Amino acid sequence: MANELVLNDRIKLGGNRPFVLIAGPCMLESESLVMETAYVLKEISLKHNLSLVFKGSFDKANRSSIYSERGPGINKGLELLNKVKEEFQLPITTDIHEPSQAEIVGEVVDIIQIPAFLCRQTDLLVSAAKTNKIVNVKKGQFIAPGDMKNVVVKIKESGNNKILLTERGTTFGYNNLVVDMRSLPIMRELDIPVVFDATHSVQIPGGLGTTTGGKREFAPYLARAAAAVGIDALFIETHPDPDHAMSDGPNMIKLDELEEFLKPIIEIDRVVKSF
Repeated sequence: MANELVLNDRIKLGGNRPFVLIAGPCMLESESLVMETAYVLKEISLKHNLSLVFKGSFDKANRSSIYSERGPGINKGLELLNKVKEEFQLPITTDIHEPSQAEIVGEVVDIIQIPAFLCRQTDLLVSAAKTNKIVNVKKGQFIAPGDMKNVVVKIKESGNNKILLTERGTTFGYNNLVVDMRSLPIMRELDIPVVFDATHSVQIPGGLGTTTGGKREFAPYLARAAAAVGIDALFIETHPDPDHAMSDGPNMIKLDELEEFLKPIIEIDRVVKSF
C-alpha cells in the first residue's frame, strides 16, 4: 500500500482508495475536441463516482517525424487546460520537455508529467519538483522498475515529496513493448502511488515508419490485469475519432467506448481493495 497523496480537498491517491482516472486526448488539437472530451469524461466520472484528472499535451516534442503535428504550444495549450479546469471544475495535468517550462506550467496545472524518454533528466526533474506540484514520472521504456528509486530521490532531494510513478511498458526488441506487472508492486515498495498507462503500453513505437503504431484492442486486457495487481491511478488517452487523431491514434480509446472499457476495471479495483 502506497502512502496517501493529497491532490485537493476532494481527491486523494494511494492508501487503499479507489483508483483515480487520468484521462484526455493525446494532443490538445482544438478547443472543440478538448471541451467535448472533458464533458464526456466528467459525465462518466460522476456516473461511476470516479475521481478524474483531465490530461492533454500542448507539445508533442518526441514525434517520430519532423513533419508530424506538434500541438498548439505552451500558451494556447495552457489556456485550453485552464478553461477545462474552470468550466468543469477538474484538476488538470500536462507534460513538460524542458526545465524552462516547469514554472510556467506549474502556475496552471495540478500535476506535472515527465515523459518516459526524459525520466532520468535531472534538470527537468528538479525544475518540476521546485514547482511544489505533484510530479508524475513515467518509467522509461529502458529502465527497470527498481531503478526508479533514483528518480524518486532526485525529486525528494529537490524538496518535493509529492510523486507518482507510471508504468507504460518496456522495450521488447524492435518496435514493441511488453508490460511486466511486477513493476507496479516494485515501484509501490518505494511508498509512492503507482499509475498504469493503459494506452501507451500498447504502442508500437515507430511501427508505422514515420509515426508510432498501436494495438488499442489489447488495452482493456492490460488495464484489467493492472487493476488486479493494484493501482492508485489509471491513465488513458481517449479521442472521439482516434483513427483521425493527430497523435497516438492507434492506441487511444474511442471516447464513446470508454465507459464500457472502465466498468470491469472499476469492479476489479473494488474487489482487490476490499481485502
